[in-house]
Amino acid sequence: MASSLYWADNYVEKRKSAEAAIKTIRDGQRVFIGSACGEPQALVRTLSDQAINFSGLEIVRLMSQETTPLMDIANRTQDTSMNIRTIYLGSARVENIARNKRFVVPMNMSDVPGLFKSRKLPINMAMIQVSPPDDFGWMSLGISVDVTMAAAVSADFVIAQVNPQMPRVMGQSFIHVNDVDVIVEHEEALLSIAPTPPNEAATRIGQYIARLIDDGSTLQIGLDAASQATLQALANKKDLGIHSQYLTDDIMHLYSKGIINNRKKGLNEGKMVASAAVGSPNLYEFLNDNPAVDFRSSDYVNDPFVIAQHNRMVSMNVARTMDLTGQVAAEASAQTLFAGVSGIPDFVRGARKQLGGKSILMLFSTSPDGKKSNIVPRLTDAAVVVPRGDVDYVITEYGAVNLFGKSLQERAVAMISLAHPDFREELFEQAKQFGLIGTERTLGEAVHAVYPVQLEQTIEVNGETLTIRPSKPVDERRIQEHYYNMDAEDVFSRFLYKKTTFDRAEVESKSSVDYKKDLTLVALTGEFGFGKVVGVAESILMNDINMAEVAFSVNKAFQGKGLGKLLIKKLAYAVRENGRSGLMAYTTPSNRGMIKLFKTLPYKVKIRYAGDEIELTCRFDELA
Repeated sequence: MASSLYWADNYVEKRKSAEAAIKTIRDGQRVFIGSACGEPQALVRTLSDQAINFSGLEIVRLMSQETTPLMDIANRTQDTSMNIRTIYLGSARVENIARNKRFVVPMNMSDVPGLFKSRKLPINMAMIQVSPPDDFGWMSLGISVDVTMAAAVSADFVIAQVNPQMPRVMGQSFIHVNDVDVIVEHEEALLSIAPTPPNEAATRIGQYIARLIDDGSTLQIGLDAASQATLQALANKKDLGIHSQYLTDDIMHLYSKGIINNRKKGLNEGKMVASAAVGSPNLYEFLNDNPAVDFRSSDYVNDPFVIAQHNRMVSMNVARTMDLTGQVAAEASAQTLFAGVSGIPDFVRGARKQLGGKSILMLFSTSPDGKKSNIVPRLTDAAVVVPRGDVDYVITEYGAVNLFGKSLQERAVAMISLAHPDFREELFEQAKQFGLIGTERTLGEAVHAVYPVQLEQTIEVNGETLTIRPSKPVDERRIQEHYYNMDAEDVFSRFLYKKTTFDRAEVESKSSVDYKKDLTLVALTGEFGFGKVVGVAESILMNDINMAEVAFSVNKAFQGKGLGKLLIKKLAYAVRENGRSGLMAYTTPSNRGMIKLFKTLPYKVKIRYAGDEIELTCRFDELA
């Protein structure tokens, strides 16, 4: 709207009531409504009240909480008054979405601004919410820049609700008074959401996440990214940065503690870059005039090329359902529906393209009532948001796996290990029926196992980082390779005969354990999910004497470095915690290393000769 008036005079001339502003809309026009918590509620309420007076309107918006039920109006009038075009990529399981899924337009968030700017989807009218103008006439879109800026600059006509409670957010969030056509002054509380209540599953997920995120990483944290898990995982990290679709209360708390400082991002250093905020009034106050915040449009924030330029980029999002091959279904939060999940594929792909980047998907193993598994044999009635080829790290409260580069059988075994124990047998049998797992395979004792994350430990050996942890079903092939790579002498010491074959069924028994009766510890070097096994410590319960028989094997390159001593100490701790009386082992008299290893424990060691073998025992109630 061109004018030669000073902006302040323009502002006065453009002021109208909400009712008068809505009357400027014409039948048949396409109307965009500002997104997520930036929704101009007063304008939407007035539009709803006057909807019966219109015909042929098309409402364009991101998936939203629908504080004013425009979809109900569209349904009631059979689309005569208005039709809805809701931009959303995700499953339609939430009742409100499922009931109205005919309105859904599946799109990646990064593509939406271009849809508006190119006029492939022309916006006739944009209804936005802004902060009051500064001394130069600039108003901020505040907590909702994402696709709202693109809609505002490309629309034929703009109605702006000026709300003093909208924060003035730094970055590319500003629109000038001269560039809007109608001003509606209306103060009201911004939409907000309450924090997620704590739960045990999220706490356990947080323990796994913490092991995957390095200091100096740049993070994207999804809107539903299990608040408790996120905070716990990042509580002891340093020099983190943020490049994320949303800023949340969690991010605010981490910034206030100095955990997030944005110094090592590699791009836009010193700034938390995002395109929207969803959270509490405290978060919105934190954003106001904060120079550490840089809000930009979704075609920048969600651009996988931009995402991939950040140092150690980590994408953290919540999936609702996954199948055994790794396909991901996600949906909008049933509590808010804010913006759905349209940004997940952008960040998953951007993070994976960055050298050292990681894409992490969090998944609660069951529905909230525990009656349904969120890991299913195959996705049949849900939209695939992330294809199986784009999935790397997956975490539930039962463990963490890396699916990248894994066969369908390895993926199925990995996903079943993450499922709730109550559903593992059923999933295993269904996987066999679908040809994902060999018919000869068994789950063994792993069917009811709960992975003991507390036994995980990272150590340095000769400048190389080793991870010591309980074995998982996904370790089967790596343990097998470890045995095949052992020297003949070490094989004889471990198995007491010249063994040359290590078949799959034998190795399976060492990786599919219950962690109570039987426990195998592995020492790995290399990237998570691709580590090479360089040490194996096994314990098997001897029921009749309540002792655990143990055996050890260490790669030649790591012998004499203290690894065996650490393995037996950790194994003894775990066995004792599981209520066993002590340890025993069989070896040859010439295996001085094994004898010495036993004697490093703080218990009396008894040696009994039996022909060509010796039996080593120590009881936990007999200190040395």
